[in-house]
Amino acid sequence: MTTASPYLSPTPPAGAAPSSATETPSETLTGSELIWATLAREGVDTVFGYPGGAIMPTYDMLPRYPSIRHILVRHEQCAAHMADGYARASGRVGVAIATSGPGATNLVTAIATAMMDSIPMVCITGQVPSALLGSDAFQEIDITGITLPITKHNYLVTRAEDIVPTLREAFYVARSGRPGPVLVDITKDAQQAQATVTWSDAPVRLPGYRPERGPLVKELEQALTLLQHAQRPLILAGHGVVESAATSALLEFVRRTDIPVACTLLGLGGFPASHEHNLGMMGMHGEAWVNQAIQEADLLVAVGMRFDDRVTGNVKNYAKGAKKIHIELDPAEINKVVKVDVALVGDARAILSQLNPHVTETHHPAWRARIDQLKGDAAVRDIKSLPDYGKLYAPHVIHDLWQLTEGKALIVTDVGQHQMWEAQYYKHDYPRKLLTSGGLGTMGFALPAAIGARFACPGEEIWVICGDGGFQMTAAELSTCAQENIKLNIAIINNGFLGMVRQWQQMFYDRRYVATPIKSPDFVKLAEAHELLGLRVTRRSEIADAVAAARASAVTTLVDFRVDAEDSVYPMVPAGANLDEMIRRPLPEPPPTTSKPETGAGQ
Repeated sequence: MTTASPYLSPTPPAGAAPSSATETPSETLTGSELIWATLAREGVDTVFGYPGGAIMPTYDMLPRYPSIRHILVRHEQCAAHMADGYARASGRVGVAIATSGPGATNLVTAIATAMMDSIPMVCITGQVPSALLGSDAFQEIDITGITLPITKHNYLVTRAEDIVPTLREAFYVARSGRPGPVLVDITKDAQQAQATVTWSDAPVRLPGYRPERGPLVKELEQALTLLQHAQRPLILAGHGVVESAATSALLEFVRRTDIPVACTLLGLGGFPASHEHNLGMMGMHGEAWVNQAIQEADLLVAVGMRFDDRVTGNVKNYAKGAKKIHIELDPAEINKVVKVDVALVGDARAILSQLNPHVTETHHPAWRARIDQLKGDAAVRDIKSLPDYGKLYAPHVIHDLWQLTEGKALIVTDVGQHQMWEAQYYKHDYPRKLLTSGGLGTMGFALPAAIGARFACPGEEIWVICGDGGFQMTAAELSTCAQENIKLNIAIINNGFLGMVRQWQQMFYDRRYVATPIKSPDFVKLAEAHELLGLRVTRRSEIADAVAAARASAVTTLVDFRVDAEDSVYPMVPAGANLDEMIRRPLPEPPPTTSKPETGAGQ
């Protein structure tokens, strides 16, 4: 006989249905109808997609399900990015749909983006009739084989009667445990055939799949002992804090332990930026004092983060003097990159809630004073506080946008220099208010993801922050904004370069700017061509008026910010360097002086 641990409280498995299932009378529907009916029962209200031959029977049945809105994209990759943005903003499963062949393969980049960042998504693709499988039929492709490494799971459905159970499993797998994308490939004959279904809300059970787990009592006790003896502890808050809705539990943990918090890129907003214990972002472009503090810490408490190489720098010399507690949902991440002393495997919110009542309240004034000392001349080096000398700098744009929106906007960024500047200068106090591609670093992500976020959060003020390069990758979705009457604000940080690559060329390739200068269309005219609003800003004094005009506009508004071409993101940890070996922004030079011409005798 065992007794219940004081640390462990019984919680229902994530995604589990009530124990008492109910059934409804049987009905006979086509496979296409079963697809939409199942989506509706899963609570899906928006689907992003593009029709084609192999998925046409399913599209033909869409009008029978008015509760589901379909958004017609301009490229299937953007359909999956929209589903991804919808999921990131809402915490619900996003849904994308495409046809076979090129329609399905166009989803691949966005599926990989969602997989790397643990985003719950279901992609439904049409497939050639089952009798033609393996014959290289028109627009046939083995999409389940292609996506096997970049999905949490995938399915090929060839019979109408398998559609409902497969889709229910897909949603369960996508949102349970560590979330991720699932693909369901459905042959055309399965969509056209009929099947009889008896609807049931019985929980999905998959043999061998155990997404719910928790730490052992001895592991919790080991963590508490390390916390009690630490003199220089740090919390590393990652994306898992956001995904598990652990902000409140983390706030309570910090109140009890007095431990400063550093955030990963995807963890921003999981712990309020304005909180006195928030140090800022860690890693390659993190705050210098944060990286220094990590290297000096004697205990790291990693919460829902996976020790990505952009966070650790040279892993051999990463926080060598620190004990490490890793709170992580996916056991595959434990000791994968960094060896830890205590692993607490499970949901971040649940584990923090288990620890909180047993944590000894402590204070670390000397450690916090040391971190303040590590900040040194950072304020002097910060471009935010430097005069612009008539130039427009991207950090000024983002800092001013943060102030003008009071930090309350939902921001969706692309990938590059602007992404790092946003992370540094837009302070996020709320979870799910920064959506960005982290693990895969997908250029072109921002605009379609923001469209998805718009349908997840219809009342939010949404700003897209992107570079002139990445924006052009998916700029066709301006047509989707126009057709669907979508209101977004788009800030293009336009420096005429593929900025982050140019920065590396400047620092490590002797300024050989090969294939990085980029010509762009007139973005203002491009917006106007879509009957949207376009604005241009070339001076800092113009930012406030442009932001006000964008916010007041009823249509998607694009603001072309013409920023300094060769500004760089600082600090920067070079690839392969130790975390504290950072390239810092040079100290400011004195302002330029205008000398008066000398006057000669008699003049």
